[in-house]
Amino acid sequence: MYVVLFTPVVFMLAGLLVDGGLAIHARQRAADMAEQAARAGANEIDTDALRETGKPVLAPDRARAAACGLLASYPDRIAGSDCDADAQEVAVTVRIRVEPQFLGIIPGFGDFQMTSSATAHPVTGGDDR
Repeated sequence: MYVVLFTPVVFMLAGLLVDGGLAIHARQRAADMAEQAARAGANEIDTDALRETGKPVLAPDRARAAACGLLASYPDRIAGSDCDADAQEVAVTVRIRVEPQFLGIIPGFGDFQMTSSATAHPVTGGDDR
């Protein structure tokens, strides 16, 4: 009787441990991808504006394309992404789909997404930021 009652509890705890770890890893991976993409976009400085003003300004179209281009190299891992840029910063949001290993057999508890966002702004060697 003890085994019959205790087995579902152990299964649920194992599921929380394994699938919780998958969720945490997916969130960290999404944050890593978003940060990398935002930095790639922030590298796209408008050199003409930099020469005129001495301040780093982004070329928004190139920054957005660079950020989204980097994310395109991860198509099998990303469920969705948003890239936006203006003259001051690049903002990236990444969503990763997680497939539960243990808890997926429970009705109503299927795939879910973990989301993370990052921003980056251009900096030159003389900036005090």
